[in-house]
Amino acid sequence: MSGAQPGARALEVVRPGALTTLQDAGRPGYAHLGVGRSGALDAAAYALANRLVGNPPDAAVLETTLDGVGLRAGSAGAVTVAVTGAPCAVRVAGRPVAWGAPVRVPAGAELEVGRAESGVRSYLAVRGGFAVPPVLGSRSTDLLSGLGPAVPAAGSVLPVGSAGPDPLGGADVLPAPGAPAELVLPLGPGPRADWFEPASLAGLWRSVFRVSARSNRIGLRTEAGTPLVRSRGGELPSEGMVLGAVQVPPDGLPVVFLADHPVTGGYPVVGVVPPGPALDAAAQARPGVPVRFTQCRGGLRGGR
Repeated sequence: MSGAQPGARALEVVRPGALTTLQDAGRPGYAHLGVGRSGALDAAAYALANRLVGNPPDAAVLETTLDGVGLRAGSAGAVTVAVTGAPCAVRVAGRPVAWGAPVRVPAGAELEVGRAESGVRSYLAVRGGFAVPPVLGSRSTDLLSGLGPAVPAAGSVLPVGSAGPDPLGGADVLPAPGAPAELVLPLGPGPRADWFEPASLAGLWRSVFRVSARSNRIGLRTEAGTPLVRSRGGELPSEGMVLGAVQVPPDGLPVVFLADHPVTGGYPVVGVVPPGPALDAAAQARPGVPVRFTQCRGGLRGGR
């Protein structure tokens, strides 16, 4: 990946980390074409990172996973960055700098975003945004479909856009919530709740699951807890899926669909977690964190 023009500001990837992707507000509205929404998993942390560096709210950032990323500012000039999301050590040219605040990175200096001290995903915004070519109006990488920019590798050069008129953020910026010690997910009415035994549904609110290590940008998988028991056999024809849909595969353990979820699926959806703080928290929940579901107004009901 190298889209920087000669003389333009850019950041070169020195250490790509476990999984670093480019993300913005996503590409909603294309599910009918088989294209998922993608976008930053922790929307609050993403918005905060852009606000800190004076970017528009839909500017592209880097989303890191667990062990951060290492970058080098190009020779064309200094850049201003901010790191939010999972707290971590941030260093410029080997010296500690602020996390959660605008930081200047001189031309040629290395920026090191370290391992997450809690949570999973950190967000690195640069003033001007990452100016990679958009696909269907978005600069997000969709890991399921492969749409969007490639996952950066060592040596990738990420072009930086022109800074807008907005000032850098300061003390007026409210921080995003930290990583949850327990993940509490409100669950709204689902279209296929009638596929499960009533007693099993009633037990859903008492059961404590755990975040599985098999979770990713596609979905948060659960383990432990009391599996949901179906009241009928067979399988559904594939039907449309939405962000926050909670599918129940044959093992009975809920899967919460996140930003890179498929647009269709054949397992019954017991309910939907509404977009907002709960899904942001899901983006930062590490394997082993307890998961509980709470009942939204209206409860769970059978579907179509």
